[in-house]
Amino acid sequence: MTTHTAGAAADVNIFETKMDAARAAARRAAELIRSALERRGEARLLLATGNSQIDLAAFLVKEPGIDWSRVEGFHLDEYVGIAPDHPASFQHWIRTRYAEQVSFKAVHYLEGRVSDIDGTLAEYAARVFAGPIDVAFVGFGENGHIAFNDPHAADFGDSLLFKRVSLDDACRAQQVGEGHFKSMAEVPPEALTATCSGMFRADHWVCCVPEARKATAVKAALEGPVTTACPASAVQTHRSASVFLDRNSASLLSTARFGSQ
Repeated sequence: MTTHTAGAAADVNIFETKMDAARAAARRAAELIRSALERRGEARLLLATGNSQIDLAAFLVKEPGIDWSRVEGFHLDEYVGIAPDHPASFQHWIRTRYAEQVSFKAVHYLEGRVSDIDGTLAEYAARVFAGPIDVAFVGFGENGHIAFNDPHAADFGDSLLFKRVSLDDACRAQQVGEGHFKSMAEVPPEALTATCSGMFRADHWVCCVPEARKATAVKAALEGPVTTACPASAVQTHRSASVFLDRNSASLLSTARFGSQ
């Protein structure tokens, strides 16, 4: 089952299962990548990580008609102080789920274990935004974060494109709950992230947000005010955002607005 919004700022699509949502998100991303390749001869992506993106990535690397040798990939975020081969590092996530599956032109990794963090962020932001970003994959955290812009750190008018942030307890607890770390004590307290301003530079957002644990954040993002109390609410104002939900993550949305479930 698919329910499509009429009149919402974001293009919201609701599916029966999370696999159906991920498959549709991958198809949308593939369309956008193929379009960029046809128009410009290349495509540039901001890659999200985490459990909500696993199925999307698995479907996307199997999509036909993408010349990955003309596609560049970039991180959305990374933990401060984590080694690139740590199983919970996002560099490891991107390498195993994308770079080892298809032959990118290049994947530019954001290093979290460096001495000059400010210099690293400035250099990385310049590299990312040296050209257009065709697609940003944007998940919603349980606390409404996008990338690692937790409510206390999010700034829709941020002057920076990447920055260093502290992670709130809800965000860190999500990392434990998803199985990336055994305890809160193991979760790094800080991260490097694309800012809300940086993410808004992407031409298109593809947001795959499954599972019941995301339902509160989804409702706030799509039906609440646009506020940094729920950073994901920025999706309402992006010029081209497509949101893919399953029945569970959409369970708190207004039936009057989104149709019968």
